[in-house]
Amino acid sequence: MSADTELLRTEGLAKTFGRGCEEVRAVAGVDLALRRGEITALVGQSGSGKSTLGRLLLRLLDPTEGRVLFDGQDVTAVRGSARRDYWREVQAVFQDPFAAFHQYRRVEATLATALRLLPAATRADGRPLMEAALAAVGLDAAETLAKRPHELSGGQRQRVMLARALMLRPRLLIADEATSMLDASVRVTVLNLLADLRDEQGMTVLFVTHDLGQAYYLADRIAVMHRGAIVESGPAERVVASPEHEYTRSLLADVPKLHRSG
Repeated sequence: MSADTELLRTEGLAKTFGRGCEEVRAVAGVDLALRRGEITALVGQSGSGKSTLGRLLLRLLDPTEGRVLFDGQDVTAVRGSARRDYWREVQAVFQDPFAAFHQYRRVEATLATALRLLPAATRADGRPLMEAALAAVGLDAAETLAKRPHELSGGQRQRVMLARALMLRPRLLIADEATSMLDASVRVTVLNLLADLRDEQGMTVLFVTHDLGQAYYLADRIAVMHRGAIVESGPAERVVASPEHEYTRSLLADVPKLHRSG
């Protein structure tokens, strides 16, 4: 794959927690490339290391070994203003949208915190940015901005978090188990929204999930993670139709029917 095709690449990325006999290697030398304008699903069961890998990519954790390249630049050790610049380009939506809110603040205040990452001139247009982002995720801005978290459904909270990320116009969105707490109908809505972001805005998405069925429905490519390592990766159709690794086959055995979006 050419450098022009890649938005993000990891090289030998590893993370170890603890010391001595208590040492746990959560991520074990991962090489992963995310292509521009594609959705890559990172699939693995709980404890496989996928969420730790996501936090390494977000620069919320420092790696023990290896490096992260974003648009050809080494961002492994960025700090301070350089890391804030990186966060304008790379945003995340996590599993529990309720935990992302201050429970007594209205949605408008929650969204306003994201504006701090933008230049001052852009922050001046904060309200229009909020309204446009909420409209993009299918929410009525006038109604939603005035509400507090407990007044929103789980699906609405998750879409507010997507809107918060979209206000920054990131080039990469990391969705870490972003649909696992939603009911089936809302889950499909959020998956389709992620597909729309890829198709309409050319956004690159890393979709972190334990559900191979969701990965196949949404993703262009699938990377399977087991015990901290990527054990298989490739186009979604190929990984599902002709899995090469025993662990991938075991994940497929738990998915009775697979369907693609679109």
